[in-house]
Amino acid sequence: MKAEIAALFTALAPVSVAPYEVKPELFNASEANLGLRKSEGTQTVTVFRPQGPEDGRFNNGAVPVVFKGRMFVQWQSSRRDEDSADTHVLYSVSDDAVHWQPPQVLAAPGEGGEMRSSGGWWTDGEVLIAYINVWPEGFQSGKGGYATYQRSTDGVNWDAPQRLKNQKGEPVEGVIEQDPHVLPDGRILTAFHLRPGLFATPYYTDDPLGISGWVRGRMSNLPSDNANISRELEPSLFLRGECVVMVFRDQMSSFRQLASESCNRGEDWTPPVVTTMPDSRSKQSAGNLPDGTVFVINNPSGDKLRLPLAVTLSPDGRTFDKSFLLRGADELTPLRFEGRYKRIGYHYPKSVVWKAHLYVVYSTHKETIDVTRVPVGSLEKMILSLPVVQY
Repeated sequence: MKAEIAALFTALAPVSVAPYEVKPELFNASEANLGLRKSEGTQTVTVFRPQGPEDGRFNNGAVPVVFKGRMFVQWQSSRRDEDSADTHVLYSVSDDAVHWQPPQVLAAPGEGGEMRSSGGWWTDGEVLIAYINVWPEGFQSGKGGYATYQRSTDGVNWDAPQRLKNQKGEPVEGVIEQDPHVLPDGRILTAFHLRPGLFATPYYTDDPLGISGWVRGRMSNLPSDNANISRELEPSLFLRGECVVMVFRDQMSSFRQLASESCNRGEDWTPPVVTTMPDSRSKQSAGNLPDGTVFVINNPSGDKLRLPLAVTLSPDGRTFDKSFLLRGADELTPLRFEGRYKRIGYHYPKSVVWKAHLYVVYSTHKETIDVTRVPVGSLEKMILSLPVVQY
């Protein structure tokens, strides 16, 4: 019993070292695209590109999911400006992730200043859940919002929106992050940004549909210079053995990722720590390839520039040794339309593994929704060529 108690305290004890590190000089700031090259077989196609004045010219927050043999992508769109009252949620569907159907409305604009944004997806294979975030007084109010879900069995017809519920059957008072992940035992992990304001907080549920039973994980946020927003924002996560690592955007502009880990299925988390992974203070996407290889997709610029877009790999989830270019500065097209907060770059990537490829969906310049795919085999081949890391 003493040994079990000691092991428990060891697992829960705060740590002062980051859960992972990056190989020194992996990114070379003096070279174009940080010295990165594309992995063999990398391809890019467009999901949606605004054309006429009737199209929304601001598009961002794209999230993919695979459901019943097709890929779905949802994103938020508005006529001109980011976080405007006319923001609504669209989605498109493809049988091959190359040819995409015209977008359909998933959540129409709100009324009276209410804003709606993309919250991502979940599926148990039979039912598709679309998460929609609702901001009653708009995003710019700083008061935060809450998450709803819509259910479909065919990806065409959707039930009316309902609130996500916690383990007591009460609504969760926060917007859901777009990137839930599942543990081998079926537990779903993600984070909500709780209100009032936006305070990133890990949550978990054992409901296979991810719509009820949400339980708040225990994590102490770092001090923040903004009373309404936590320093940690917009996380993703990956699995490492019996532990889970949650990767955060650092809102205090270290231009490095923050990270926390849990070794008891998401119930307790270590205090977030600044890592050596460079970042652009943006969303990222993390996960595991089929062989367990860990990946992190982000803009590893180390400043506000959201390019290049890269996938960085680790064989063990502790040291990231290899990085590949997804989209670079040499592929940039001009910004076509003006709008609030619009700027050059590859924004807010999210990913899914499907048909032996890693698919990365993102917004180019916050106006075009693109998807880049990389053969999983080419990434795993490069990981196998890495030297064994000794600890």
